[in-house]
Amino acid sequence: MPRPLYAQINLAALRHNLASARAKAPGTQVLAVVKANAYGHGLARVLPALKDADGLALVEPEVASELREQHYTRRILMLEGFFAESELPEFAHRRLATVVHDREQVRMLETAVLSRPLEVFVKVNTGMNRLGFRPADVADVCKRLSSSPSVAALRLMMHFARAEEDDGLKEPLAVFEAACRGLPYPRSIANSAGIIRFPEVGGDFVRAGIMLYGATPFPYDTAEMLGLKPVMTLRSALIAVQELKANESIGYGATYTASRPHRVGVIACGYADGYPRHAPNGTPVLVCGKKVRMAGRPSMDMLTIDLTDAPEATVGSPVVLWGEGLPVDDVASAAATVGYELLCAVAPRVPFITSEVGNVDLEL
Repeated sequence: MPRPLYAQINLAALRHNLASARAKAPGTQVLAVVKANAYGHGLARVLPALKDADGLALVEPEVASELREQHYTRRILMLEGFFAESELPEFAHRRLATVVHDREQVRMLETAVLSRPLEVFVKVNTGMNRLGFRPADVADVCKRLSSSPSVAALRLMMHFARAEEDDGLKEPLAVFEAACRGLPYPRSIANSAGIIRFPEVGGDFVRAGIMLYGATPFPYDTAEMLGLKPVMTLRSALIAVQELKANESIGYGATYTASRPHRVGVIACGYADGYPRHAPNGTPVLVCGKKVRMAGRPSMDMLTIDLTDAPEATVGSPVVLWGEGLPVDDVASAAATVGYELLCAVAPRVPFITSEVGNVDLEL
């Protein structure tokens, strides 16, 4: 019998979240961000639920090529662009749209001889200071690219550093507007947080990322408040129950000591499965549909929890580590990280089950 741990992927929830993104940004083209294997959900697994997206956005050229081999025909935007001039013929052959964020990329395009010209998104640095052209350079870059035989169409784009904050829009939008003034090209501005705040942001293309997978880009507005549904539910079961006496400890480092007699449950999941080892005592877990708390340090293959609030729990009782009934953002907050990291970190040894509904407990 396999170990009682699996990640359930709810395709209906993904379709719902994509529809929500489209509804929040009416009249735009919605690009589904599927980098990092669709945020850990499995791109091949979730692609059927993304058929209503106008295209995909990712960073891995080999994945883009594979998508074309599988006859995906809509736009594929490479968010980090190309990394060497030798890649450009493949970009042209595969009809990949590319972000251009550096003058060396501009030079490569100007000197390349391609079988077909490329769609180019010129990235403007509005304060993130990772990728992108300084605002004063944008007009010159667009002039050069618009004259290049290797460029079929130009778009302008930016990325918010703080779209989730109340004061995180005004300044970067002003910088972007000043940089693009007079340039007649369509614009891609909004990430997930920007989509939710679309009336303030606008644009012609939006890039839906974390919201597609049912997690929130905001620190205070929950996914449920935003009308989003969890796509991944990490499920397990209790494999043992122990009785702790007062002053007894559990697990490595004795980081949890019982202040009173109570039961603790042992779950088949650990940091080798992608659960954060630094999750502290008190991190929430669902057992039998009830919220309980972590008790002790996560180990490679097991977690331990206080069963005081789930007196009916016993060996074999169902567990949700995150997902339906327990937002991944709540677990991430307790572990001082973000939901993105937890979703992307699920280990290869964890089996995935795809369903069209939620709350499917399998006999594993």
